[in-house]
Order: sequence, then C-alpha cells, then structure tokens
Amino acid sequence: MMRAVVVEDFGSSDVLRVRAWPAPHPGPGEVRIRVSLASVNYADVLSRRGGYDAGRSVPFVPGLDCVGIVDAVGEGVEASRVGQRVAAFAKSGSYAEFALASAVLTYPVPNDLPDEAVCGLTALVTAYNVLTLAGRSRKGESVLVHAASGGVGGLAVQIARALGASPVIGVTSGSKAAFVRGLGADVVVDRGAEDFAARTLEATGGRGADVILDSVGGETLERGVTCLAEFGRLVTFGQTGGRSANVGTSPLHRGSRAVVGYSSGHLRRVRPHAVGSAVDAAFELLRRGDVTPSVFERFALERGPEAHALMERAEHVGKLVLMPSAD
Repeated sequence: MMRAVVVEDFGSSDVLRVRAWPAPHPGPGEVRIRVSLASVNYADVLSRRGGYDAGRSVPFVPGLDCVGIVDAVGEGVEASRVGQRVAAFAKSGSYAEFALASAVLTYPVPNDLPDEAVCGLTALVTAYNVLTLAGRSRKGESVLVHAASGGVGGLAVQIARALGASPVIGVTSGSKAAFVRGLGADVVVDRGAEDFAARTLEATGGRGADVILDSVGGETLERGVTCLAEFGRLVTFGQTGGRSANVGTSPLHRGSRAVVGYSSGHLRRVRPHAVGSAVDAAFELLRRGDVTPSVFERFALERGPEAHALMERAEHVGKLVLMPSAD
C-alpha cells in the first residue's frame, strides 16, 4: 500500500481524500517511479469534476506527470533504468508516493537540472508544442499568449522569446501584469480592462498576431480571429472559459488563416514516440537558462485539496507542486 490523493466522487476540491491505496506494479513496457514531485494541472481539476477523460470512473488517483526515481521495471524494460532520476507522464496518477508510466514516456533528467525545473512535464511539452508543432512559430513573428501568467502560458511567453518571436504579447489580469512582463512579454494586456484584440492590432502595426495561443475558447477565441494576421495560426488547446467557440470560415480562407487544435494527451496516446523531441528541446531551453519555471507554492500530499482550490481561484502565477514524499 501507499499514500495517495484519491478522487472519491466527482465534485469540488472537498472530494479529494488522502488515504491508503494499492501500490501499482509495472506491467510490460512500464516503469514504477517513487514520486518526489507531482505538478498540479488544470486538467486535474476538470478530471476531478468529471468533465475530463470522459468515462473515467471513481475512485481514482489524479495527476498527469511527476519527477522521481525508477524503483521497478516491467517486462521488456532494461533493468539498468532502476535508480534513474526521471520525469514522466503517469499512467496511474501522480498524486501518490508511487506512479506507473510507460517507458517510452519516461525521460532521464540531466544532472544539472533540479527536480523543480522539470516538474510539470505536461506544461513544458504543451507550451513548446503549441508554439512549434501546432503554431509553426518562426523567428521574427508576433505571438499572442492568453492566460500568460499560468503554468503553460508563462512557459509559452519565455519559449516564444527564446525562439525569437517579436513582439510577444501576454494577456492576463492586471494584478499579474508585472509577473508576465518579467517573463519577457513586450506588451501586457489587462484582460479585465482592455480589449486584447485592439491592443494586439496596435502592437503589430495593424497586421495582427502571427500566432495566437488560446486555452480559453469561447468568446476569447472568436475575438482572437479578428486580430489574427494573414497566414496566421490560432492554436486552441483548452476551453477554460466553459464553452466552445463559433468561428466563421470567411476570415479564414480569405486571409489564409488557420485555427489549429492541439492536445498533449492526444499526442501521448496516439504518437507517444513523437513526444520525446519536445521533451529534449524543453530540457535544453531549461539548461541554457532561456526558460525558468516559476513555482508558486509547494504542497504536502495532505494539502492536495488546498492546491486544487487555489488552482480554481486563479490567484497564483506559475505552477503548483505536490510533494508526495514530504512528511
């Protein structure tokens, strides 16, 4: 047995309980990881509410990724992996003392990178891929990032800057503007007081943004099309605003604009071997100091409900981290 945060029923953060849970055993192609850190992602909140990973039944252990030490391997996995410090996408849920992961989605961590730098693999890979794989961002192009103070958005601002984007425009709440500016955004838009589409057109000399990264959906995405440059790419990779968007096709085909969907979860399921290149690139950006993840707060496992409540209030900047091994 092990300690784990368990979703007992779908609902608010109060449904999370820390209790004894069967320790997983690796099957063929799997590794077991003694978890040192697990990141808290908004997808975990949606999963807890019952609105993510449709068909998942309770009870279950949430958590998409972790950092830790491989302590057991399944059939077909080299025994030499035991003892490796790794970052991984968890199959069994990472809010626990132990987690299972597919060997192909488990990555050795360079010695010069601390656990906190690589914790949050989901956010790192998502931020890199929405810019490069889906957004096809090129040096000198303008990039607009919504939710720029969040886990993915904050990383995307830094990666865009490292890849030579100009200008980088970050949309956030007014209280978080200084944080986003410190990440490297050239222009920061207060979503509550300013029209981001108008500010984007102003910052780009009327052209619009070449790449827009949108995890909000709904009206935000619809407005985004009005400030998307000709030949621009609007990448949709979430729907935190609560509804889908309705976008007319005329401005798309008339201006050679594209709306592109992306999901790291889908990529892992369908093309798991394709994830490694983004991990390698993200680790290299971390090693060069081009990207510095910001940890807002660390929580012992027992404080998992607090972490979810904070995530839902959106009062934080950067990422939230669980420490399953903390006393």
